[in-house]
Amino acid sequence: MTHDERSRPPVHALLADGTTACIRAAGPDDRAQVQGFFEGMSSENLRLRFFVASNRSAAQAAERSCVPPRPGHRALLAEAKGHVIGLAEYERTDGTDTAEISLAVAEGLHHRGIGTLLLEHLVSAARTEGISAFTADALAENHEVLKVFADLGLLAARHFEGPEVRCTIQLQEEEETYLTAVEARGRVADVASLEPLLRPASIAVVGAGRRAGSVGRAVLRNLRTGGFTRQLFAVNPHVSSLMSVPAYPSVAALPQVPDLAVLAVPAPALPATAEECGKAGVRALVVVTAGLDAAQAAAVLATCRLYGMRLVGPNCLGISNTEKELSLDATFAARHPRRGTAGVAVQSGGVGIALLDGVSRLGLGVSSFVSLGDKYDVSGNDLLQWWESDGVTDLALLHLESFGNPRAFSRTARRVTRRMPILTVDAGRTRAGRRAAASHTAAAATRTMTRQALFHQAGITATRTIGELLETAALLHSQPPPAGNRVAVVTNAGGAGVLAADACTEAGLALPLLPIRLIDDLLATLPEGSAATNPVDATAAVTETQLKNAVDRLMAHDGIDAVLVVLVPTAVAAATGDDLVRALTHSPGHPSRTIAAVLLDQALPVRLLAVTDGGSIPCYGDPQPAARALAHGVRRSQWLARPPGSIPDIPGVETSRAHDVAETWLAGHPDGGWLDPCTCAQLLACYGIPQLPWAWAETEDDAVLAAERLRGPDGRVVLKAHWPGLVHKSEQRAIHLDLQGDSQVRSAFRDFEVRFAGLLSGVVVQPLAERGTELFAGVVQDGVFGPLVLFGLGGTATDLLADHAARLAPLTDLDVHDLITAPRCAPLLFGHGGSGPVDLEELEQLLHRLSRMACDLPQLSEADFNPVLAWPGGVSALDVRIRLLPRTANDPHLRRLR
Repeated sequence: MTHDERSRPPVHALLADGTTACIRAAGPDDRAQVQGFFEGMSSENLRLRFFVASNRSAAQAAERSCVPPRPGHRALLAEAKGHVIGLAEYERTDGTDTAEISLAVAEGLHHRGIGTLLLEHLVSAARTEGISAFTADALAENHEVLKVFADLGLLAARHFEGPEVRCTIQLQEEEETYLTAVEARGRVADVASLEPLLRPASIAVVGAGRRAGSVGRAVLRNLRTGGFTRQLFAVNPHVSSLMSVPAYPSVAALPQVPDLAVLAVPAPALPATAEECGKAGVRALVVVTAGLDAAQAAAVLATCRLYGMRLVGPNCLGISNTEKELSLDATFAARHPRRGTAGVAVQSGGVGIALLDGVSRLGLGVSSFVSLGDKYDVSGNDLLQWWESDGVTDLALLHLESFGNPRAFSRTARRVTRRMPILTVDAGRTRAGRRAAASHTAAAATRTMTRQALFHQAGITATRTIGELLETAALLHSQPPPAGNRVAVVTNAGGAGVLAADACTEAGLALPLLPIRLIDDLLATLPEGSAATNPVDATAAVTETQLKNAVDRLMAHDGIDAVLVVLVPTAVAAATGDDLVRALTHSPGHPSRTIAAVLLDQALPVRLLAVTDGGSIPCYGDPQPAARALAHGVRRSQWLARPPGSIPDIPGVETSRAHDVAETWLAGHPDGGWLDPCTCAQLLACYGIPQLPWAWAETEDDAVLAAERLRGPDGRVVLKAHWPGLVHKSEQRAIHLDLQGDSQVRSAFRDFEVRFAGLLSGVVVQPLAERGTELFAGVVQDGVFGPLVLFGLGGTATDLLADHAARLAPLTDLDVHDLITAPRCAPLLFGHGGSGPVDLEELEQLLHRLSRMACDLPQLSEADFNPVLAWPGGVSALDVRIRLLPRTANDPHLRRLR
């Protein structure tokens, strides 16, 4: 661990009761405060902590803990409002990879998760130092600390010796169990912290004015007219009431401390107003004010952290919670949201208004709505956890322009989406574009591709527009998602059926041929002249009863996953009084099949048709959105049907050696850069990534000797020029192929010397590779999302054809399968053209090892393996480029607020 890593800035995190603690390193200046912390403990707690209740124990403990940073020692403080409430530390045992730990929590503050939170941060710090186990001595009667160790989620063992017990906690074992335990604790804390925000017992609107057009007044009006059932106050020094709501001159003057304050004051006044709320004991803020400068923004966030207030905004529309016992509408939207079961979180207020109107029009309604605005604190991840536990929400709708901690968001979404559909609008696709980057990997890894990888792996349904999101929400809310992609189309107009068939095919759905027995059954039911293939053309003469019978038969057929009914109004139905829509809405429920309707005379893009059994059917105005929604449903079913996937153990990995290689190189190149071939080879060897044999040569004679040693059966070799910063050898014509004999090798070397005079530092000599499929594998370290692994077609045309797939690391076995099968070139890997399949097992191993390298080394900025040659007998990286930058590890699963 470097000095910088030992001196990381303070972070804030949530405790089990939803309050906030600051976690920071202890230093010499903290000695008096830490001594006072221990002296404030009861004699019994001192005895349990130090085994004796001595007055000297506090001073000795403070002196030991509050020291300058040094290797092998770490002391962390937990603070609340500037007071120490907990201390945890470790001291490495000389010559071992274990460390002795100690833990203390302030008197009267037990059972709030302080000790556990400190231990989680201690575990993260110890792992960066290569510590593999914690040890601790405790009195056997100290049940509380023993329970903290046991419940941590790591493998813990106890050894009793008389009245004492020796605990050993393995830090490198049970990783998934530990992450699950950390998530569970985080979920409890997160939900508790949101209670004052989304279920407040009282609200104060600060900045509500007398002017009709003011934002604060609009929020107050919505709270009052929306029927908020609990205490409501206004803060305005110029009036005693506003719209029949009592007003007070300041937050401090309120008759009771509100749980939630909605701030609609000018930006310059915002920091002082937030400070006033914090000092009064307000638990949460919604800031609708916009236009904060950097200093104002930092001051507001610092105040929220100091006083433990959760913050929505600034620059937001507000929040709503439609629970009947609450009826909270703290927004300045024009209409109150309809009560329902869709949770909605957006960053854009305009998008929020559109979604609120859309779900209300559909009849889905809203359970809770949060306009995140500039998202200083409360995020989409917080809302997913709230909806998971609120007992109301069954559908999550998101519009997120940015992600604070995508890896934590992904783990939460993977869990939540198994309970309810999560839909999002994939915003910002065109702005991401193709980055101007040096390597093939960085050029391919657009932000769009990164987001799509996140959505796919997390099981999130990503749509392109708000309209598409609402169309898909209508289907997933009202129908079971189709188990497969087999769709039967039924229509009363042949042309409409053709349009629907085209839409389904373009969306990736299939219209299977119906079996003869089912065709005969349908023809016996339908009018003369009907066609019962697929689409089923029931003709304009079909009656309500005939259509109902046909749909029922199709819904009962095991070879069909969904039925799409496409209807046009006809004079025949009008004359006979048949209501063809009623054939759908009066049918008995089909819980195991999906049904959707298209009414081509419908003005609305989508609506829900009420069914007599209490359910509903999505009805679209055009086949295209219906087909898109069905396709989204199919993908959701496929995701739910897959096992979660697992990250395999990879033999032969030398993580410590890889860190040494990276740190040694960066010590000589403090600004980072592209590695030389020798250092690249060292890193690849640490992870067992196969590379074609090669040799480094700096002179013509050295190149000839290397060629003699490395020539393959055909006697041919390859020379590749190298100099610092060279990335695309083909574009620079810095490679010579098919070299035979010493004369050709010498000639190639001399050519490099002439053309690259002043640049050339040496050449790489390799045997000419055997025939195979040229692939591309790479990784780019995204500053927000973490490492992104890319795979696809390689060679000189990799950028031109852009046949790549991407997944965020760490890769599970299913992620690797997806990477290999997703590119258009995938059939080549499975023997297309009669050449036989490549070594798929070795290809999977290469991707797993690349993923592991990217996760182990935060310094790895980019890695470019192009080409990777795959053939039936193996896989080998022919050319490798790796770029390192001076970065420190950032534990994405460590509990902390933004």
